[in-house]
Amino acid sequence: MTMNGCADLVLEGGGVKGIALVGAIAEMEARGYRMGAPARIAGTSAGAIVGALLAAGMPVPEMVRVMRALDYRSFQDGSRFAVVRGLSLLTTLGLHKGDALHRWISARLRECGVETFGQLKLHDPDSALPPEHSYALVVVVSDISSGRMVRLPWEYHRYGLNADDQSVADAVRASASIPVFFRPRRICRKDGRRCVQVDGGMLSNYPITIFDREDREPRWPTFGVKLSGPPASDGVFRQWRAVRGPVGYGRALVSTMAEAPDRVQMDEPSIVARTMFARTDGVLATDFDLDAQTRDRLYAAGREAAARFLDRWSHPDYLAGYRSHRQPRR
Repeated sequence: MTMNGCADLVLEGGGVKGIALVGAIAEMEARGYRMGAPARIAGTSAGAIVGALLAAGMPVPEMVRVMRALDYRSFQDGSRFAVVRGLSLLTTLGLHKGDALHRWISARLRECGVETFGQLKLHDPDSALPPEHSYALVVVVSDISSGRMVRLPWEYHRYGLNADDQSVADAVRASASIPVFFRPRRICRKDGRRCVQVDGGMLSNYPITIFDREDREPRWPTFGVKLSGPPASDGVFRQWRAVRGPVGYGRALVSTMAEAPDRVQMDEPSIVARTMFARTDGVLATDFDLDAQTRDRLYAAGREAAARFLDRWSHPDYLAGYRSHRQPRR
């Protein structure tokens, strides 16, 4: 166990597979870990949804109930006619509006008494964080107007906006904007220019290093939950998919661009050492028709991943193995 049982938490994106994240969180709480203020949570897409609920103070048992009962089909708020959906894709850049998702996360956050990032500010007298980073939640989005990953609320100043006044639900909705599936989120800069934000997973689906600092030893660890199996110990590429025709080629290109940066991180032993790997084989991020049996399997996979990880975790050993060579800056 670490100081006060705290741990920063980074949650990978994965659409409907996010129920596995909840399983991991439930196991962590059962082991005595406290997540949320004064520790921090970061997430992309589904990780942003789960992370926002946790940062807002939703009790873990309630989160388990809410997420396991969620009917993901309700988020498909586009027309049932293929022709209309095709027109929607051409005119609005998304098959589905994303309004149902936005209403759902807004309602859950309001039930927790949270609407803006100002309500998620950290008040930790022992913290050395700069004020712009002193928030319980960080949501990762991809701003395709500027071609960069954006960390919200840390970087609202780039839009000329006051971070404390911005909607948490808006940021989560942007992070969960799976390209083509959901319409992108547009944000208006102070100068009037509109920026287009989409799924944070395009640039970093697993931002595990987001809380890392080089200037001091961490007071508690940063754990990550990844929705896949661990990398092969022999370095052999395990993933393989057929690439056939222009459509398959296009999908493979987009998938590779989105996943490659995070996969490179998995070659780093220090990253693997603090990652819980929840196996979600056979489930796609957009399998919105998830049945109860698959939900249960994903939830169990998350709990099992956390149990395996925590059975062997030692914060002092991690610091000795991966941080001892770093000297604090004066």
